[in-house]
Amino acid sequence: VQLQASGGGLVQAGGSLRLSCTAPTGTIITYVLGWLRQAPGKEREFVAAIGWTGGSTFYADSVKGRFSISRDNPKNTVFLQMNSLKPDDTAVYYCAATRKYPVPTLTGEYNYWGQGTQVTVSS
Repeated sequence: VQLQASGGGLVQAGGSLRLSCTAPTGTIITYVLGWLRQAPGKEREFVAAIGWTGGSTFYADSVKGRFSISRDNPKNTVFLQMNSLKPDDTAVYYCAATRKYPVPTLTGEYNYWGQGTQVTVSS
């Protein structure tokens, strides 16, 4: 499945952004979907993931209570609502998909990746 992420940008600390990821040429309904990020000079890390139906969600400790992942299967889209953003959230954010279950939280478990969208949080 091909994925396209969008919605990144520059925001002040404490602000919000909503990322979107679509599958323009396929369907996401049979995939677990995740958001992962990579800051400059750091390893790519897990941020959030959501199961097939949207009933199961998982978050990295660093974003719990601030970020929310959701999906709209008929529209082939997954979202990441990011609130109370911090400078440490600055990174390139990638959406990714996998058919592995239970919902994985390791970056290596995701097989399909979008191109990434830059999020920059200024202090």
